[in-house]
Amino acid sequence: MPSLKDLKNRIGSVKSTQKITSAMKMVAAAKLRKAQEQALASRPYTSLMDNIVSKIASKASGSSIDLLAGKPENKTHLLVVFSADRGLCGGFNGSITRTVRSEVKKLKDEGIEVKLLMVGKKSADALNRDFGELFVEKIDGKSAKPNYSDAEVLAKKIIDLFEDRQFGVCKVIYNKFVSAITQEVTFKSLIPVEVKQNEIEQDNSSSIYDFEPGEEEILNDLLPRNLATQLFSSQIESTASELAARMTAMDNATRNAGDMIDNLTLQYNRTRQAVITKELIEIISGAEAL
Repeated sequence: MPSLKDLKNRIGSVKSTQKITSAMKMVAAAKLRKAQEQALASRPYTSLMDNIVSKIASKASGSSIDLLAGKPENKTHLLVVFSADRGLCGGFNGSITRTVRSEVKKLKDEGIEVKLLMVGKKSADALNRDFGELFVEKIDGKSAKPNYSDAEVLAKKIIDLFEDRQFGVCKVIYNKFVSAITQEVTFKSLIPVEVKQNEIEQDNSSSIYDFEPGEEEILNDLLPRNLATQLFSSQIESTASELAARMTAMDNATRNAGDMIDNLTLQYNRTRQAVITKELIEIISGAEAL
C-alpha cells in the first residue's frame, strides 16, 4: 500500500498535469475557431476551381496535357501525406499513419511502386522505419500555419518530379474537418485531375462555351494553379482537424485527470483514517496493559 506521502505527491503531480491539459485545450479551442472559419471559407473556392477545370477539360477532348491525364504507363504512385508536427491530438496522426500503411500495402500487392512526400513530422516519424526508403522528401514545421506560397512551392516540386517521370499518378491524403469531434481521412487525386462528370453533363445540357485562347492553352496555365489550390485546401483542412482533435483530446485528458484526483483523494483519506485508527488502537492497548 502506498504511503500518505506517496499519495499526496501523486495527487499534486496529477493536478499539475490537469492544469497543463486544461491550458492546451483552451489554446486549441481559441485557434480552432479561426482555422474552422478558414477551412469552411476555402471550400467554395476549391469546389469552383474543380468545376472550372472539369468544364474546360470536357472541351479539350483528346488533350495531350499530362497533368490532366497523368501517365498511366508509369506504374509509380506518389502519395502526398499531411499530418501534424506535434502530438497530443488523439487519433489524428494515428489514423493518417494507418491509412497510409494500408494504401501502400494495397498498391504494392497490385504491383505498383509507391513514393511518399511527407508534410508533417509525426506520421513521417511513425512510417520512417518501415517505409523510409520510399520518402521523396519530408517537410516539417508547416502544419500550424498554412500558407499559399508554401503550397505553390510544394506544387512546383510535385510538377518537377512528374515531368522527370518519377511517378505517373499523384494523390493527397489528409484529415478533412467535419466537426470538433469528427475528422475524416480523405483521398484526392491531384494527377490525373478529378473530373466531375455530373458538372460536365449539366454544363453540356444547359449551354455551350467557346474558350479564347484554346482549351489546352488555358489548361496549361490553370492546372498548376489548381494543384497549388488543392494542396492549400488540404493543408487548411488538416490544420483545422488537428486543432479539433487536440481540443477534444485535451478535454478528455482534463476530465480523466479530475476523476483520477477524486479516486486518489478518496484513497488518501481512507489510508489516513486507517493510520489514525491504528495509532488509537496502539495507544488504547498500551494504556490497558499498564
